Amino acid sequence: MTSTAAPQSLICGLIGFGIQGSLTPAMHEREGAEQGMRYVYKRIDLDKLGLGVEALPELLTAAERMGFAGLNITYPCKQAIIPLLTELSDDARALGAVNTVVLRDGKRIGHNTDCSGYAEGFRRGLPGAKLDRAVQLGAGGAGAAVAHAVLSLGVQQLTLFDVDQNRAAELAVSLSERFGAGRAVAGTDLPAAMAAADGLVHCTPTGMAKLPGLPLPAELLHPALWVSEIVYFPLETELLRVAKAKGCRVLNGGGMAVFQAVDAFRLFTGAEPNAGRMLAHFASMVSA
Repeated sequence: MTSTAAPQSLICGLIGFGIQGSLTPAMHEREGAEQGMRYVYKRIDLDKLGLGVEALPELLTAAERMGFAGLNITYPCKQAIIPLLTELSDDARALGAVNTVVLRDGKRIGHNTDCSGYAEGFRRGLPGAKLDRAVQLGAGGAGAAVAHAVLSLGVQQLTLFDVDQNRAAELAVSLSERFGAGRAVAGTDLPAAMAAADGLVHCTPTGMAKLPGLPLPAELLHPALWVSEIVYFPLETELLRVAKAKGCRVLNGGGMAVFQAVDAFRLFTGAEPNAGRMLAHFASMVSA
């Protein structure tokens, strides 16, 4: 067997808090089965285990000893995991956040597939979108990954808004250091920024099943906008419903959810996943 061939059997997992509803395990296991692998993907739920981030060193060591090929990492561990790793990808280093750890040959290599996953979903879902100016709501962990992706896709100026203005300002500074002066700015006037924007990127929890509603006044949406969402429960949020009714091009949060898993599957297995098949499986689970 060559080093690039997919292993016949492997075990991976997801570490995070309150992850019983995650669709990631099912996506990985189904794609593994479709490729003829015995692929087991475990939830390691800190909430269920009564553990906090201080358990990460122990959990990583246990995963290595049990022969795990890799781990996905979610809230609240994406930053806390970094000091425990031996290497970081460029994206993970720039973001200061890791959502995928490959365990191989005694090494722990951290990646961020949230960033690449969002970018791939955008390229497929909004081809030809105008990228001069965009507004982003939310500058937290997911927001940082998405903002990096948005600028790497070619948005010339990204205006960031967050309930914590300092967080938006800090993210704008780090983005401008990486992508060039003035590429990202912290916004102060949402109506003015929206009037000038080509697109809106939504990275707050508003619109989730547990937190319904709109993240901004509906009258700020206009037909020339594209609107991109990262919430995927439900797949059509109130923001997307209202934006569509106003004539906007819209992109739901499913793409990022699927393509972060597509990229992680590739890293864990060395095999090329079938993205179309994973998208279809995800859509069937969300609509069930």
